[in-house]
Amino acid sequence: MGQKLVEMLKKHEGSEKFCYKCPTGHETIGVGRNISKNGLGLSDNEIEYLLQNDISRITTELTEEYAWFDELDSVRRDALIDISFNLGQTKLRLFIKALNAMANEEWEEAADQFMDSRWSRQVGNRAKELTEMIRTGHY
Repeated sequence: MGQKLVEMLKKHEGSEKFCYKCPTGHETIGVGRNISKNGLGLSDNEIEYLLQNDISRITTELTEEYAWFDELDSVRRDALIDISFNLGQTKLRLFIKALNAMANEEWEEAADQFMDSRWSRQVGNRAKELTEMIRTGHY
């Protein structure tokens, strides 16, 4: 695949970071990738690639924002990555008491604070599983 072909396809199809409707009304992303139900969608490898990029980005964000994050055991680190994946960093920052408790290794308090939230009521079993991981340090 030559660079000229890549440039030509980008010129003809466009290159979009966000989902848009193409002229025929299909949900499209990237360089003309039809991701609607009747389109090509994403391959398993592409889904895995996106997921790994997101995990890496979130891990970096948490490491840069919370000095204590890298000191967590892997189970609690994974739980916080999952919560951040779901909420995003902006909303995660609002969990001041829970995050302070995690910084102080007060696992019961951290878990209770995460559970006492609109987020936990919205995600149900996901919150129960993640807060139990924070509480116990076990999957």
